[in-house]
Amino acid sequence: MSLRPWRDIDRRVSRQIHVGSVPVGGDAPISVQSMTNTVTSDVQATISQIKELEEAGADIVRVSCPDEETTTALKDIVKAAAVPIVADIHFHHARAIEAAEAGAACLRINPGNIGNAERVRDVIQAAKDHGCSMRIGVNAGSLEKHLLEKYGEPCPEAMVESALDHVRILQDHDYHEYKISVKASDVFLSVAAYQQLAEAVDCPLHIGITEAGGYTSGTVKSSIGIGSLLWAGIGDTLRVSLSSDPVDEVRVGFEMLKSLGLRHRGVTIISCPSCARQGFDVIKTVQTLEERLAHVSEPITLSIIGCVVNGPGEARETDLGFTGGGAGSGMVYVSGRPDHKMSNEEMVDHLVGLVENQAQMMRDNQPDNPVASENEI
Repeated sequence: MSLRPWRDIDRRVSRQIHVGSVPVGGDAPISVQSMTNTVTSDVQATISQIKELEEAGADIVRVSCPDEETTTALKDIVKAAAVPIVADIHFHHARAIEAAEAGAACLRINPGNIGNAERVRDVIQAAKDHGCSMRIGVNAGSLEKHLLEKYGEPCPEAMVESALDHVRILQDHDYHEYKISVKASDVFLSVAAYQQLAEAVDCPLHIGITEAGGYTSGTVKSSIGIGSLLWAGIGDTLRVSLSSDPVDEVRVGFEMLKSLGLRHRGVTIISCPSCARQGFDVIKTVQTLEERLAHVSEPITLSIIGCVVNGPGEARETDLGFTGGGAGSGMVYVSGRPDHKMSNEEMVDHLVGLVENQAQMMRDNQPDNPVASENEI
């Protein structure tokens, strides 16, 4: 019996595949992905952005490969990346073969869109030869004409049928290292399609709300859609699609997983919205702490509460905390207990130091594989 059964999430059982070194599905942690928006053939710019995504915690990064120049560049990009690289392929079977040969860990592709049976067979053989997995990426905005004619509009049934049609192509060639996505910009459509697909297949599912919008609106829409799927146990890897810096996609993705207890990475700040009782500027303090603690990857909880109404109770449940007490100072909590007072002026620097010290202690006590350790928490 779980200690808190109301917090349990029973993940859908799926078979496991690998995207390079990252396991996807089965009992593997839910991986977080993003995609570069640099010109892929600009190798240095693309590598630089991948490094930023790696620092933010991305497990997998996708790059677009629309022409031969980009697949040529892919070889150097793959070598420089510390995370597996997914090649985004549309229509051109030659680009898929070139990407596999260049070292892509996965091909994002729709088998039905890359030509005749011979071309499909050649792409699948290249994937087998070079150890590539595939993602079948169904999108409501680009459904096949015959499905739109059959159903009249994009709908869950049409999206799932499209996915299953592509699956049959891969299975007919005895290829099973694939995952599927059925994305739409409409939250209701996307969630319903994933729910149907989850019952129809046993492969891992890549979840997301496509073309979700800018940072604020896209985060809200994605949180509703992706969050409801995760809460239902659906999803093995995810991307938050934002018209924003790709690093934002990674951070939002991890915040979703952290809020549901599915992954634990970085500092989780519990803070109040502030009111007239606050003993310090809560909003400014939290903004500053988020910026200064963004580099910390260890799972640490920090409560920042403006007054003593809820402050002590929230601090009791966090690793570190600060509660406003008036008169220009507040109480610092360590391991849930009041520990010492600190002035408001020195509080931010002091808390950053405490968090960094705790993070260092956690690193000192970690096994040799910090990624595995973080995933297992």
